[in-house]
Amino acid sequence: MYDGEFQGTITSDAMKITRLETIPINVPLVPDLTTKTAHGEHVVSPYVIVRVHTDAGLVGLGEATLAPRWSGETSPGCVAVIDGLIAPLLVGEDPTQIDSLRPKIEGCIRWNPFTKAAVEMALWDLAGKAAGVPVCELLGGSQEDDIPIKMVVGAFEIPKAVALVKRFLDDGAKCLKVKVGLDPEQDIERVRAVRQLAGPQIPIGVDANGGWDFVTARRMLGSLEEFDLLFVEQPIPPGDPLAMAELRSASPTPIMADESVFTITDAQGLARHSSVDILGCYPGKHGGIAATLEIAQVARNAGIVCCLGSNLELGIGTAAMLHVVAACSVFDNQTYPADLIGPLYHQADMLVEPLLLGPATAKVPRGPGLGVELDEQQLERYRDRSTVAQPMD
Repeated sequence: MYDGEFQGTITSDAMKITRLETIPINVPLVPDLTTKTAHGEHVVSPYVIVRVHTDAGLVGLGEATLAPRWSGETSPGCVAVIDGLIAPLLVGEDPTQIDSLRPKIEGCIRWNPFTKAAVEMALWDLAGKAAGVPVCELLGGSQEDDIPIKMVVGAFEIPKAVALVKRFLDDGAKCLKVKVGLDPEQDIERVRAVRQLAGPQIPIGVDANGGWDFVTARRMLGSLEEFDLLFVEQPIPPGDPLAMAELRSASPTPIMADESVFTITDAQGLARHSSVDILGCYPGKHGGIAATLEIAQVARNAGIVCCLGSNLELGIGTAAMLHVVAACSVFDNQTYPADLIGPLYHQADMLVEPLLLGPATAKVPRGPGLGVELDEQQLERYRDRSTVAQPMD
């Protein structure tokens, strides 16, 4: 398992990158499984698939799960950054030398974490394929092959939220997360209805996506105490670790950061101020697999745990998440189940063989690299041939 400093260099026989290929796609969510948060409603996913080609005939796969309201990235922007800035720096390089390539990817443009993560993800896929082992083995070995997951209920009106909960429970879900952060009174009634239907044995967390102000959040933490919540995720907007620390000190429920922790500097600030009990982490948000492991190390040093979050990835992105969470013991998967659910919510996952997801656990793919194969028919069906950024709602 991954327990120490990150080491991202894998020996290869001088394999070289020949080109990077970017393919924008638009994949709708299943109509009954769209989700709604304080950021808006997510109905279609305007993502980008990345293929890194090599002179050895191996191809690495990556996925940029883009959301303008989340990270400020769009499909046309992602394509422009990769084609115009990242590709010229990587062509001719050995893709398995991840330590030396990361500064090139990071240094060519600020921010753009999901774009950078897609490229770095493809490098890990190539490194695993070159070595003939799953990515989790490159990270130190898998400590779990079945990862507990939670299903997410959007911030919908109570009848729709209850219908979703019933569907998930009937399917066998063992943990739920309820979106809140829009209207406080409706938030309380939504959580009440979910708890009544789920009963006392199903763990339930809530996620405000930064939708409450400080005063409202403090009041809501007390009002929600009766529902025996597993966690409260991102109760207030990011940028104020001291306010988060004050909420944490007054909260009967563990506090999780999500929007507050994009970078390692964010993580260090939260740790320094004892702002949270849990860091919500995943490769897209942090700019790659290696950066996620570095943030997990900050959590370990601070004596806090991580929980795997999500931006509703498709199959490639979810596979990368599975390898990370399987290899890194700072992720407390048993207490705080992972958000390994994106393919379940979409009409397509872009894979030849779907990942084994849900309703209670997800299995780590065991093939070389990320262990997944891109479905060319799905790729052509959902390919976005426009040049205009597509909204998510």
